[in-house]
Amino acid sequence: MSTAGRSAWAELRGRFSAADPGLLRFTAGLRTVTSIALTLAVLAALRTGVTHLVAGAIAAMVATFAIREKGRPEQAVTLALGLPVALASMSLGALLNARVVMGDLFFVALIFCAVYSRRFGDRGTALGLIGFQIYFASLFVHATVAALPGLYLTITVAFGCAAVARFVLVRETAAGILDRLRRAFRARLARLVSAQAELLDAGPDELDRAVEEVRVRTARLHETALLIQGRLTDGTSDEAVARLVQRRIADAEIAAERLGLLLLTARSTERADTLTLHLPGARLPPAVGEPVRDEAMERLRLDLEALRLLVLRPGGPGKGTALARLRNRLLGYREGENLPAASPAVQDVFRGIGEAGRAVLGLRIALDGPQDESDDTPATSRSREELDAEDAAIEGVEEGEREKAPEPTGLRRPTTRAAVQVAVGSSLAVVGGEFLSAQRWYWAVLTCWIVFLNTASTGEILVKGYRRLLGTVLGVVAGILLAGLVGHHTWTAFGLVLLFIFAMFYSAPVSYTLMSFFVTAMLGLLYTLLNTYSLDVLVLRVAETALGAVCGVIAAAVVLPVHTDRRTDDLLVKTLDRLADVTRAAADQLAGAPPVDLVEKARDLDQALADLATALQPLTHPITPLRSRRDTARYVVALLETCAYHARSLAATAELLPTHPAIAADPRLRGAGRRIVHNIEAITAHVVDDGSQAEIETGPSIASMLEPGTLRAPRYGRVTDRVLRHLQRLDESVTGLARPLGVPVRRPAP
Repeated sequence: MSTAGRSAWAELRGRFSAADPGLLRFTAGLRTVTSIALTLAVLAALRTGVTHLVAGAIAAMVATFAIREKGRPEQAVTLALGLPVALASMSLGALLNARVVMGDLFFVALIFCAVYSRRFGDRGTALGLIGFQIYFASLFVHATVAALPGLYLTITVAFGCAAVARFVLVRETAAGILDRLRRAFRARLARLVSAQAELLDAGPDELDRAVEEVRVRTARLHETALLIQGRLTDGTSDEAVARLVQRRIADAEIAAERLGLLLLTARSTERADTLTLHLPGARLPPAVGEPVRDEAMERLRLDLEALRLLVLRPGGPGKGTALARLRNRLLGYREGENLPAASPAVQDVFRGIGEAGRAVLGLRIALDGPQDESDDTPATSRSREELDAEDAAIEGVEEGEREKAPEPTGLRRPTTRAAVQVAVGSSLAVVGGEFLSAQRWYWAVLTCWIVFLNTASTGEILVKGYRRLLGTVLGVVAGILLAGLVGHHTWTAFGLVLLFIFAMFYSAPVSYTLMSFFVTAMLGLLYTLLNTYSLDVLVLRVAETALGAVCGVIAAAVVLPVHTDRRTDDLLVKTLDRLADVTRAAADQLAGAPPVDLVEKARDLDQALADLATALQPLTHPITPLRSRRDTARYVVALLETCAYHARSLAATAELLPTHPAIAADPRLRGAGRRIVHNIEAITAHVVDDGSQAEIETGPSIASMLEPGTLRAPRYGRVTDRVLRHLQRLDESVTGLARPLGVPVRRPAP
């Protein structure tokens, strides 16, 4: 392949990796399609009928997607246990098919057990899914006792083919997934740097679009960092390596996000508010004009491109000296070497590029091992020494024992409550479904069961039910068209079924509506294969889906309800607690306290904030009639994202202290952090109890508390100057939370 061809292929692979981090969605779809295709091939060779082909396809799909464990031995055990569960479920489905009342009661009991089994972890969840879905398949193909021997063979073949697809044809290891996620992180980091370069060149008419692009790519980089966090323990050789990679990923993410803020500052005549990167619709001050075209800005554009190349290009021996020279130049900016004659804000951007270059160097060492040091300049050597010292410090920090919250018991346990709710909802769906159709009532039950998966409040169930209904309606239209085109061409229909299954798994994490669309279109083809297709059947599918969604919402709202407000309040309290933990620990360490594992605390904050944002989706959904609450929820999340960014930055700087030769602790920072932590705790108290008397404290700015004067550009010497802006922004953002959350503010005495 030519050089141009290799470059084009690398660019295409990078874009695809950035769109699907770790190729997780692609691999899930490919493995499922391979499993089904292999099952169909084996069953066709055995000359089975169309009914068995459909049953085999469903069983292969279930045996593949139900298993979510990360370790291959654990996956093998779960798959082996799933086969007898599937055989028993098919047997009971065939036996109870003609006994309406008993069959309905058993189906409801099975649904209860399938949801309750989630309390036993991934294996319990997988076995519950297999039991439920295979029973559903028995209803779909109208299994009978006489047909059981053939169905046993079909299910056994399906599970065997699922094992071959998982462990042989589409092999996937925890280390391999983590390696792909690392490449995806690099790709997304490079795309973020490209967006930042476009922001630098954007004119007044293009500026809002450029800021939006930086915002989106920053969020995607953070998403990939969280995915890596979930795979580190299983995908690395030991805990020390996992913690090192975790630290370097966090460094690179913080450096890239900070570089974006410095660029916004350089483009603006005023200091850019951090909310510009977090709040949708936020705009730069109107004083921003045409991009400057002087020598310093031209050099800045070249250095941003150099940073992008350092992120993407592999290092190591035999790669030439060009990349080493680029790296040396960028790292020199950290220490003020060769800074151009420009405004302080522009010089800050060059220093930010130097810090990002150091983060990329640390990331490359952590992921690729030792690098060639023959071309290092003194500035690069000092950066390597800092990284080595940090590595030693990371290994020396002992991870403290975490306090575990007591597990709820009885009906307060989430799995028990959800099992009771879905059992009640399914009972309603059975009764209502029987009135709609005595033959296909189970579609209402399936919808009711599905809307409870991965949901924890009434609002989440309502949104999920709405999305499923919308996808089903669109899928019915597609099913009508495809059924007319395919007719009775069996293998053409199965080919389209495989295509839709791949699309279903590829789109599932992105859009539940799209996934429902592909499911319904696929079912239209399966109906055609079973000679039960008609327009009435597909219209009935919509009616049953709507009924199931309504039954699910009624059950969630009436039986042991968890209201959206209560769940979001609980998650908001958890997020605020994590924010206080990170801020307190970082301020103490910046003031000279012994080191603790700040990166882990910062990741706990990120995960809590991600859970809160997910739970708030019913309030921020476009169809919500409560516009004021929607705007408030979005504003609160934006402020919390700003707080999380500055808390991560404080944590990253605090971990530099034991090893950085140029900065030292400042005991005054403990007092500066104390007010911020007090305000976070006051907000938490009001969220927990509306009658709380706690008040937000305001007063002099953090900068004036530490020394005379106003907040100014950092001097990159003492630790105070490095964290001053982060402390100031964190203090402002925490105080800003008081208004939307109704927390009183105590004014300072004159």
